[in-house]
Amino acid sequence: DANRQISDLKFKLAKSEQEITALEQNVIRLEGQVARYRTAAENAERVEDELKAEKRKLQRELRSALDKTEELEVSNGHLVKRLEKMKANRSALLSQQ
Repeated sequence: DANRQISDLKFKLAKSEQEITALEQNVIRLEGQVARYRTAAENAERVEDELKAEKRKLQRELRSALDKTEELEVSNGHLVKRLEKMKANRSALLSQQ
């Protein structure tokens, strides 16, 4: 009976050692996954920051372009009015002659 108990305990010990080894391997695998995920998350955050900076830059450029467009449209309006006045003056001069 004692020999049977000893062999049962030896079997349980071997099984427990196998489980410990399997769990240790699982921990190593999971630590590797955590490291990969952490690296991927850091890269994603870096890319997000770069994209945000690029978006801000593009928005500044857009505002600048819109301001320039508005400025040019106003200038064009003034030039059109000047041209119309010049044409009117020329017509008046030609009609006087």
